[in-house]
Amino acid sequence: MSQAVPPMTEQGYAPPTVRQFGVFLDNKVGKLLELLQAFEESEVVSVRAISVVDSSDHAVVRLICDNADAARQMLRRRQFSFSEVDLLVVEIDDKRTLSAACLYLLGAELNIRFAYPILPSPRIDGAVALAVDDHTLAGQILRRKHFRLIAEEDLS
Repeated sequence: MSQAVPPMTEQGYAPPTVRQFGVFLDNKVGKLLELLQAFEESEVVSVRAISVVDSSDHAVVRLICDNADAARQMLRRRQFSFSEVDLLVVEIDDKRTLSAACLYLLGAELNIRFAYPILPSPRIDGAVALAVDDHTLAGQILRRKHFRLIAEEDLS
């Protein structure tokens, strides 16, 4: 009698994530330029996505870089105030659209808190960063629907 093979599960699955830095800047002329020039002067890290959330006295600049460790060191060295959070990055194309990804995540009652595009690179034509309630569940759903999840090393 043959042994029954247990079905393949995604238990223990951890989707690839990328690190977002939320940099807090005074809402003053030239502060965003100062931040971006700090990255341009670095030879080991590049900005791959940016989103700016503005208020009357400060701004939060959300950044995704191709080397999170180097970005963290540079931000500390330059004494920028920042926070960190992991996001999913999903490749988007003609067959796997952003609206389809949103529909699949809605079906699982997963909230998308915010999203913004990733700059194109040799390995990525179109992609979007997603802040979701549950990375693991969202990653499982999107993979089952044949979406490609992008890791940090794919950003360079």
